[in-house]
Amino acid sequence: MKFSTIVSVALGLAAVPSAKAGLLAYGICQTGCNTMAVACYAAAGATFGTVTAGAATPAIILGCNAALGKCSASCALVTLLPTP
Repeated sequence: MKFSTIVSVALGLAAVPSAKAGLLAYGICQTGCNTMAVACYAAAGATFGTVTAGAATPAIILGCNAALGKCSASCALVTLLPTP
């Protein structure tokens, strides 16, 4: 193989952007967040997805919802980080 061909291939590969986890990492992160929320609801004696936020909602359920919101928001950062 000629040296110029090797250099051309190397430069071509160097121009390829780094890989990002994107949707896969985001999905894994969201799954972890939802698993945490289900466990939190179960510990509070409720079923995830059946409680609506209202005046009579127990504080522990509101805490579970807040934790889920923060966890889900942090998942947005995961999609932007490069994956080695």
